[in-house]
Amino acid sequence: MRDAMGDLDAIAGRHVLVTGAGSGIGASVARRLGRAGARVTLAGRREAPLRAVAADLPDGAAHVVAGFDVTDPQAIADGLAGARAAFGPVSILVNNAGAAETAPFGRTSLAQWQSVIAVDLTSVFLVTQAVLPDLEAGGAGGRIVNIASTAGLVGYRYVSAYCAAKHGVIGLTRSLALELARTGITVNAICPGYTDTPLVREAIAAIIAKTGRTEAEVLAEMTAGNPQRRLVDPDEMAETVAWVVSPGAASINGQAIAVAGGEVMVG
Repeated sequence: MRDAMGDLDAIAGRHVLVTGAGSGIGASVARRLGRAGARVTLAGRREAPLRAVAADLPDGAAHVVAGFDVTDPQAIADGLAGARAAFGPVSILVNNAGAAETAPFGRTSLAQWQSVIAVDLTSVFLVTQAVLPDLEAGGAGGRIVNIASTAGLVGYRYVSAYCAAKHGVIGLTRSLALELARTGITVNAICPGYTDTPLVREAIAAIIAKTGRTEAEVLAEMTAGNPQRRLVDPDEMAETVAWVVSPGAASINGQAIAVAGGEVMVG
């Protein structure tokens, strides 16, 4: 039976690795692809959230890799060894793990800068390089999806390291897409605007505590740049990823796709 996305039935049985899969966008992506029949490796640092997501997937569809530090090459190698033992070579990679810190540029420490760059940019290099032999051996149909941000398309105040990292993710996406174009492997970035994730909810709570403003006031300010005046739903991101990894999206390559209600329009 064909999936509502068109040809997601072709994903059935394929091995998907999702980093940062314990919550937010990563969890939604894992659930969506698991429902399409994929075998999903859920990678992240903490085991309990990963187990909770695994419980939502069909029996036998999930493999949990806790302690998966995307900044540590050895942790990546160890996690991949277990994932391959469980489900075979990876054929779809979703680089979702990320972090953000806010501070005026002048008060951003070198440690903060290096931490954000490591988690949000260097991790994409490390995990992709580790998985790439699987994708190349599998031939046409391999997919790399990097969860970037609208911060990778425009500038935002007080998150200079995050903006720099996400711009870097998009640049890496485009470069690798060109390198792999003749192989049939596609590489794309999905760029959410402010999304209703635990990370954003924590940011809202911190702003409320610091300023005394109401949740409605903070939400209104946060969503002011989105013409739809709302947070993006993580499931909307998952549907976009599902389309990009489907066989019907084979010509979508090297793109930075904004999922932000019209906040960013680029030609």
